[in-house]
Amino acid sequence: MRRAQPWRTNRARALRANATSAEESLWEELRNRRFAGLKFVRQASVDRFFVDFLCREPLIIIEVDGGTHSTDAERAADKARDELLSAKGYRVFRVNNDEVYENLEGLLESLLEFVASGRPSP
Repeated sequence: MRRAQPWRTNRARALRANATSAEESLWEELRNRRFAGLKFVRQASVDRFFVDFLCREPLIIIEVDGGTHSTDAERAADKARDELLSAKGYRVFRVNNDEVYENLEGLLESLLEFVASGRPSP
């Protein structure tokens, strides 16, 4: 069993308390096994990162990207992070805020297909 790390717990709590409205909207669909019976958690610590949503089985990470993911440098950092997480066996599903606000139902359908496919993210 892993040892408790209070700084990680405190950081995750702070991130949950300051969630974006897009994260809150998506969380309402994912929480309490509402989505395909899968157990998701928010702001989980994975390696040296905190991910927006994590399903430990089947190792799915959902990242909700806002305006801070729009430059080439930020996209390159996201890609490097995704590659590191993929190397650890996780599959990363990235969405942007607009998708959550404008097409939540379509996003959830895409997520269901992603989960069922067992393939890496597009």
